[in-house]
Amino acid sequence: MRVLKSNSLLALVNSYISDSPQPVNLSYAWNFGSLLAICLGTQIVTGVLLAMHYTPSVDLAFISVEHIMRDVNYGWMIRYIHANVASFFFIFVYLHIARGLYYGSYKAPRIMPWSIGVIILVLMMAIAFLGYVLPYGQMSLWGATVITNMLSAIPWIGTDFTQFIWGGFSVNNATLNRFFSLHYLLPFVLAALAAMHMLTLHTHGSSNPEGISANPDKAPMHPYYIFKDLITIFLFFIALATLVMYAPNLLGHSDNYIPANPMQTPPSIVPEWYLLPFYAILRSIPNKLLGVVGMLGALLILLAMPLLDDGRGRGDVHRPASRVAFWVFVGIFFLLMFLGSQHAEEPYITVGAVATAAYFLWFVMLLPIIGMMENSSFDGTNAPASSQAV
Repeated sequence: MRVLKSNSLLALVNSYISDSPQPVNLSYAWNFGSLLAICLGTQIVTGVLLAMHYTPSVDLAFISVEHIMRDVNYGWMIRYIHANVASFFFIFVYLHIARGLYYGSYKAPRIMPWSIGVIILVLMMAIAFLGYVLPYGQMSLWGATVITNMLSAIPWIGTDFTQFIWGGFSVNNATLNRFFSLHYLLPFVLAALAAMHMLTLHTHGSSNPEGISANPDKAPMHPYYIFKDLITIFLFFIALATLVMYAPNLLGHSDNYIPANPMQTPPSIVPEWYLLPFYAILRSIPNKLLGVVGMLGALLILLAMPLLDDGRGRGDVHRPASRVAFWVFVGIFFLLMFLGSQHAEEPYITVGAVATAAYFLWFVMLLPIIGMMENSSFDGTNAPASSQAV
């Protein structure tokens, strides 16, 4: 233990992992950070192993993936772990964001970790999209074609920029090489952002379910919360092992087991399930450029949460109206996810447009109105304990 204190580098790590003081009333909803760290580490390790056998070529990519599955020792397991942990990664990050929204973790003094977290989400989606193209099945090719074609909506430079990304006039060998290089390198950028996320969080410590100052009552990270994290980590490993061993393709698309054919368009082109809500927003706006802006805006509007929610209370535990609004938002999100998986036909087109409008109105109208209503109810009384800095 003495070396953990005397060595400057180990002392820094020890201050985060062992001695970091945390509020004593943290629930299991605060465990998603450790789960996301495990997911990121697993993805980097399995990704490096897969890259040793993958060939980024339109002629050999699909065959190299089959080679990994059939000929490489435990290659099937490494690939299935990589594919399924990607889904768990997004499950945990969505739950992590939902917890932040519910408990007001985006408010001062934690605006910086929240902002970095939103940037991490956007980068995660880019990395996931790049990785989805690499097996070069039918859905990989056509998904890449549809998504990269969105760049052509940029005024003046759109077409030239799209062809620059492709390295030609369509998705080809140069495209696959570029996507592979970026998919390999960007996770390390993601790891650096995750470290920054933790560094900024360490400045003021975690929030807590009650939304009140926890300074007088804190406990060290180890052993109390380390063992609490281990419980959910073991549960995650059990769920992952069950999925990999018994239903490894449950969360994937069957069309990606068909070699890419640029002469045959699939009946329905859809991204992976975790991108469906934003794909639904993109598809619900008829104008191509506005659709791209809407899809990006649906993510980046999270950066404005500290400004949009001007309520004096922190979190929804003691704010009934905000709690109802939170579950309305969850319902809108799952509705968009369902709509993104359906064909672009009625009634899904109309419902998608309504759900997209509801998504943005929740941020720019419902949230500020509820904040003003709650503030007016606080007027004339003492400021509640939940408004204190935590």
